[in-house]
Amino acid sequence: MMREWSPSSWRSKPIHQQPQYPDSDRVRQVEQTLQSFPPLVFAGEAQRLRHALGDVADGKAFLLQGGDCAESFAEFSADNIRDTFRVFLQMAVVLTFGAACPIVKVGRMAGQFAKPRSSDVEAIDGVTLPSYRGDMINAMEFTADARTPDPDRLLRVYNQSAATLNLLRAFAQGGFANLEEIHSWTLSFLSDAPQNDRFEQLAARIEECLAFMRACGLTPDNVQQLRETDFYTSHEALLLGYEESMTRKDTITDDKGWYNTAAHMVWIGDRTRQLDGAHVEYCRGIHNPIGMKCGPSLDPDELIRLIDTLNPKNDPGRLTLIARFGSDKVKEALPRLIRAVEREGRKVIWSCDPMHGNTVKSSTGYKTRPFDRILSEVRSFFEVHEAEGTYAGGVHFEMTGQDVTECIGGATRITEHALADRYHTHCDPRLNASQSLELAFLIADMLRRRRTGTAAPLKAAS
Repeated sequence: MMREWSPSSWRSKPIHQQPQYPDSDRVRQVEQTLQSFPPLVFAGEAQRLRHALGDVADGKAFLLQGGDCAESFAEFSADNIRDTFRVFLQMAVVLTFGAACPIVKVGRMAGQFAKPRSSDVEAIDGVTLPSYRGDMINAMEFTADARTPDPDRLLRVYNQSAATLNLLRAFAQGGFANLEEIHSWTLSFLSDAPQNDRFEQLAARIEECLAFMRACGLTPDNVQQLRETDFYTSHEALLLGYEESMTRKDTITDDKGWYNTAAHMVWIGDRTRQLDGAHVEYCRGIHNPIGMKCGPSLDPDELIRLIDTLNPKNDPGRLTLIARFGSDKVKEALPRLIRAVEREGRKVIWSCDPMHGNTVKSSTGYKTRPFDRILSEVRSFFEVHEAEGTYAGGVHFEMTGQDVTECIGGATRITEHALADRYHTHCDPRLNASQSLELAFLIADMLRRRRTGTAAPLKAAS
């Protein structure tokens, strides 16, 4: 039988990846303040996303989830939010043409401020300080003051998330996402990129379709889907004190359950998915759709126990399994998990995170991700599902609309020596707009082959 759950029941469980605040009284004060703030999202929005993800689980839609590795206070601006949203719109259109099905758009935005770390401390020149855990907790500068966890940062996270959500809603519903404005989605620095020409050809085809529809009396003025889009937010539920403060009882819809009102969807990381741990305990009780990262260390039997804890009703829109193995491990590790899920009849979404298992250190000292390894993991992910007869339902990646140089390779041929040109990330390397669009065309081609039945026969994975 399931244990009794409350928004604070996680506090009795073992917990990982949490900062050590020097002033616990101030932490409680900030959490109490957050509890008095309005919700950032509403239960009805999370329910709509859960319904849309149910279509993904049933093979009727595709999940596109991405955004910043870790949002920062320094890079917060309307232009950066707009440009990332632009790339999302471009990618979604490309994928829609390939898959001929709805694309569920979920951003790693408006709340993705904290990151798990492999070590609690960092040492430089004999000085040891707490690791940087994201702007939600401390600052990047390597000083004792900057690296000391500060609970007041949670208030700034709330305010920046609210402003970001406000602008995203305006873009999604205020005309920016209108398909008749498709040419305005192209970023100026992409004008010479090879995939930009391909996108312009696609945009021209869409304009022809819109002209035909207009002649038939169907216009953005009378068809809402042509002028607006649904865009949802998500983040890793890592700092559970913040998540608890933003957890509210639904008093409006018929659901009457508890919801995390800081995001439409949250996920559990690969380092915090312990079955008896605090993060699993917290996420099992909220009614939002949730995700869980699945890495090479995850045992198939453990996965089934986690699924049964997080999705006991076997709801097809409840749980997304986000596979992050590395391009050299996915074909060996993923089939075992898929077969266990299929054998037990569990209803989940399978999504591919091709970023986190492909991080390397360049010869110039920068942490980076080779674009060819990212593409390789995506291809392998689709090939494994093709061989297993299951549905590859989505992708989950770290990207930005900025013209950064953080991942090497791609059509723009970023080299290791070019990383220093525009390496702006506060944590892990992200795909830039050009690489993101290139990835979208690759996935669209695979989705088209799957839809038309032209994919080459594959040997069953073992």
